[in-house]
Amino acid sequence: MTDRASLSNRLWLGTAMWGWTIGKETAMAMLDMWYEAGFRQVDTATNYPIDGVADHFRLAENWLAEWIRAHGVTDLRVWIKVGSLTNERSPDHNLSEGFLLLALEHYGYLYGDNLDVFGVHWDNRSEREAIAETLRALAQVQASGLRIGLSGIRHPELWAEVLQGSDMRLLIQVKHNPVHSDLERYGPLHARADFVAYGINAGGLKLDPKAYRPDSSWVVRTGTLEEPPLMESLRQLVRRWNAAHPDLPVHSFSQLGLCFALRHPEVGRLVVGASSVGQLTDTLAQARCVVGQEGWATLLEWMQQTRASR
Repeated sequence: MTDRASLSNRLWLGTAMWGWTIGKETAMAMLDMWYEAGFRQVDTATNYPIDGVADHFRLAENWLAEWIRAHGVTDLRVWIKVGSLTNERSPDHNLSEGFLLLALEHYGYLYGDNLDVFGVHWDNRSEREAIAETLRALAQVQASGLRIGLSGIRHPELWAEVLQGSDMRLLIQVKHNPVHSDLERYGPLHARADFVAYGINAGGLKLDPKAYRPDSSWVVRTGTLEEPPLMESLRQLVRRWNAAHPDLPVHSFSQLGLCFALRHPEVGRLVVGASSVGQLTDTLAQARCVVGQEGWATLLEWMQQTRASR
């Protein structure tokens, strides 16, 4: 698990903040660094960034396509998420069979051999027939040789019912970090899913409460400095951990998030959301440490105990 090739199969470079808090030059530089470091998996979506600026709809996916064309790359593994019709945090979506197959054709053209996972997200539906229609399209996606992804599914239990008798294997992105995890909610799909954590930094939470700035991701996303109640318990945990394990010190919430995802027996994969080349470099170094040193498994146990006691 500690070699680079193995870790590269477990990490996706996230693009959710491209065009919002991350400018084009920085995004391109991160792609350069990611690729040169031997990593190939990149996650994007039609509605990134979800900043409410209509002109930014499809911006992240188009920046990625521009980088691919400029470098003549054919060996990326892009995960595209489709369905949302705006980037305004609206539930408006189209997951009909016809729309999805048109989208599949579009992204096959846009990304070529770099397209690896075709996924749907932001599905709030409770109608089994509508879900079945979406699955008919996804069956054709799977038959084309691509992997299938899900994200933001409100009724996993209905998807599980409609999937009965199917051989479909899913990659499911699930919000999973030390202060919030949707993993249990996806229980009905556990038997046929491989889970990929996103939001491991919980939107930009920081162990040092004095470290927030007006342009910090947490402040930009939430519009407030108010933190989840569990944060103080996690700060106490870190103090106890650092005193007991000076050989594996924790200095950031990012380290907690990496451990919570990469060491979790039902997850082990994640979308990396960095805001600079330096931060991405640090995150990759921390990820290698987390999967390579067994002491981090104990830290996961401590976090799970802390969460259970709340």
